[in-house]
Amino acid sequence: MMTPGEVPAKREEMEPGLIRLLAPNPSPMTLHGTNTYLIGESSLAVIDPGPANDAHLQAILDAAAGRPIEAVFVTHSHVDHSRLAPALAREAGAPVLAFGDSTAGRSPLMEALAKEGGIGGGEGVDAGFRPDRRLADGEVVRGADWEITALHTPGHFGNHMCFSWNGALFTGDHVMGWASSLVSPPDGNLAHFMASCRRLLTREDRILYPGHGAPVRDPRKRIGELIAHREMREAQIVEAMRGGPLTPAEITARIYRDTPPALLAMAERNVLAHLLALMESGRAEAVDKISSKARFRLTDTGGG
Repeated sequence: MMTPGEVPAKREEMEPGLIRLLAPNPSPMTLHGTNTYLIGESSLAVIDPGPANDAHLQAILDAAAGRPIEAVFVTHSHVDHSRLAPALAREAGAPVLAFGDSTAGRSPLMEALAKEGGIGGGEGVDAGFRPDRRLADGEVVRGADWEITALHTPGHFGNHMCFSWNGALFTGDHVMGWASSLVSPPDGNLAHFMASCRRLLTREDRILYPGHGAPVRDPRKRIGELIAHREMREAQIVEAMRGGPLTPAEITARIYRDTPPALLAMAERNVLAHLLALMESGRAEAVDKISSKARFRLTDTGGG
């Protein structure tokens, strides 16, 4: 597994018929940048074109080397994955394929919270994203010499999909080797995230190609680690709440004691996601009107 300090090549052939291009958008959230994948030999499919960047667009076209791009797949509509899709689609004369727009896949609770406001969220959302073709869970798309199966894996984002090709799974931001995925309501839903992880755990994928960072070569081990990490966080949150109602910020201060200050806001969003998941399972409730500043407490059935 590549460590965060090892900078990958900007262009690399990962295996026959698969090229990875690194977008020039490094950050604490994207590691070295967004991974754009080109699949195929005589014709191509592109997965996650990346951020709006003219140089990266040209890099994709150069890597295509005159071969037709038949489809542009987007795992989810965060700007670092989707924003370049319309420009690439115009250049290639190809459709953009995804689960749906940036509100697709939300649960009724998240949809209600989004409409009410006060919960925050929306970090990096490509609000104007509209695919040319909406993909159903399990739908198969075929090109001249490639075949991709779409899997709806909500959690990090309601419209998040993974794409299966030749025994490999392209996991976007759902499963990464270098970090756990941010789940920020109302776009993210932790209950959905855990269900998607458990679904992927039943598969036989030989390798995972994430949206950021190095390939994951032991998929079941990594997915199991992500599930265990979330279960550990939930236990910490429940324990912190046994003394009485707390806000997400108060819980974050208690359980993320070694987290760099610059990452605490993201940690707080993850705590809020856990609290909403506990609410949906009946183990917690909001003392105040639900918001990012509301106090939450355990219910009687939660042991508080």
